[in-house]
Amino acid sequence: MSTERSDAPVTVLVPLEVGVEILSEVDGLHPVLYDPSGPLPDEAATARVMIPGFLAASEQVALTEKMPQLELVQLLTAGAEAWIGQLREGVALSDGRGAHGGATAEWVVSVLLAVYRHLDRFVRAQDRGVWDYHQTEELAGKKILIVGAGDVGEKTAARLAPFEVETTMVGRTAREGVHGWEELPSLLPEHDATVLIVPLTDETRGMVDAEFLAAMPDGALLVNGARGPVCDTDALLAELRSGRIRAAVDVTDPEPLPEGHPLFAAPGLLLTPHVGGSVPLAMRRAFGVAAEQLAVFARGEQPPNLVTGAY
Repeated sequence: MSTERSDAPVTVLVPLEVGVEILSEVDGLHPVLYDPSGPLPDEAATARVMIPGFLAASEQVALTEKMPQLELVQLLTAGAEAWIGQLREGVALSDGRGAHGGATAEWVVSVLLAVYRHLDRFVRAQDRGVWDYHQTEELAGKKILIVGAGDVGEKTAARLAPFEVETTMVGRTAREGVHGWEELPSLLPEHDATVLIVPLTDETRGMVDAEFLAAMPDGALLVNGARGPVCDTDALLAELRSGRIRAAVDVTDPEPLPEGHPLFAAPGLLLTPHVGGSVPLAMRRAFGVAAEQLAVFARGEQPPNLVTGAY
C-alpha cells in the first residue's frame, strides 16, 4: 500500500448524505455517495476508501472486491469483528473508536439507575394501574466492575463518578489504574455490578460463561453493552431463572432476538434492542471521527484508529 500523498483527491465511497457533507470539508478528500444495497457508482473503480453503513453486516465485505484501487475501509463504529481477517491483502481497516462512547456510557448509567431504582417494575405496575409503593435500592455506594478499559469504559467511569460509586477498571493487560483480565476471578465476587464493554474477538467470545457468572455474588447485576456473543446466552438464562443474579443487556446472541426467544421472558432482565449508540447525533459523531482518520490518510499517514493492515 502506498504511503505517499498524491495531489489527486482521495475518492471515498460514503453511505449517507451527512457523511458526504462532513467529509467534503476535509482537504484532499472526494466523497461520493453510494447505496450499500445497490449498484456501486462509477467512482468505485478509483475509490481508495470505502465507509460501510452503520453496523454494517459481513455481506458488505463483498463490495470491497469490486473496488480495485481500495486501500482502506473506515468503519463508523468501534465494532470491527465482521471485517477483521476478511479484507484482501493490501486493504487496511480503521474503526470508529471515540464516536459512540459517550452515548453507550450514558446507556450503562441509565440501566444501572433503572435496575437499582426499580423503574422497570414501576412501569409494569403503571401498565396494570397498580400503585406499587415500596423501598428501592440505590446506585450510590455500589462497587462497579468495568470490563473493557477503552474509550467507552473510561467514559462510563467518568459518568458514574458523581453517583458516589467505586469503579474498578479491567483491561486485556494490566497497567496503571487498570487490572488485567487474569484478575477477574478474584474481582468478580467483590463487586455489586459487572459492566461489559469489550470488543468481540476470538478471546472475548463466550468469556462470560457459567464459571464467570458463578463468580459474581448473589444479587449482582450483569450489564452487557459490548456484543451479544461475549456472553453465553444459555448460561445467563440459567442464572436469571435461578433468581441469583440480574442483568441488563443491550446486545444478545442471537441478534435480533427471534419472537418467542426465552430471553424476552427471563426474570430479572432489563432488555433493550441494541440502542446504546442510537441517538440523534450518532452519525455526525461517527463521521466526525471518520473525517479525522481520513484527513490523516489523505496526508499519506497512518490513521490513529488502524485495526489491521500496514502503511
